Amino acid sequence: EGESADAPVSTLVDLEPGESARVVGISPRCKGAQRRRLLDLGVVRGTVIEAAFRSAGGDPIAYRIRGALIALRHEQADWVRVELPDGSVSVDSEEVA
Repeated sequence: EGESADAPVSTLVDLEPGESARVVGISPRCKGAQRRRLLDLGVVRGTVIEAAFRSAGGDPIAYRIRGALIALRHEQADWVRVELPDGSVSVDSEEVA
């Protein structure tokens, strides 16, 4: 499935602590065990995720996902495509699932 052409999307990495966004999909670059882990954590289309805080070095980043606090590395968070509530950030469209 592709993301909607008129819906501005970004990735979890773009969220500042306290900001939330809705998942539109996971990049096809994320495969195997990494993809399974994200899906098992509840990172599926429609889930609202909040950036909670960044570690002192900026990596990993803590996110609230379905009531749980989960740490994701920058690379993992960059695989998760999200739609921002204000639609202010847009990246080139990429197929997501």
